[in-house]
Amino acid sequence: MKYEEMLNRAIARIPKKLVSNERFEIPKVIGHFEGNKTVITNFLQIANTLNRKPEHILKFLQRELATPGEIKNKFLYLGSRIPSQRINEKIEEYCKRFVICSECKRPDTKLVKERGVLTLVCHACGARRTVKDI
Repeated sequence: MKYEEMLNRAIARIPKKLVSNERFEIPKVIGHFEGNKTVITNFLQIANTLNRKPEHILKFLQRELATPGEIKNKFLYLGSRIPSQRINEKIEEYCKRFVICSECKRPDTKLVKERGVLTLVCHACGARRTVKDI
């Protein structure tokens, strides 16, 4: 048996679960409206899942959604009524810019400030790339 045949046979036997990279799932926003404000009740859970400081995500959301916001009593309060679908899209955009490694596509990264430049460092593959600060 040739090497390539053995390799193809071995790859065919690998369980599909091990092949999939979909271990990272961003929690969807859970919230409600209070008057003209949007309240996100699982904001800290989202920040923990992304392994980022809630303040950094808040700053990004404030800029992208053009609304004031604050974290109070474990909830995020945004100053206007914003549909959860739009907030989810912005959190996914945040992940692409500040969480997911551009080389290996894994979320095992950390934001580090080096010589005044914000750098995304991947713990899985060792890649480093600068990211534009908010």
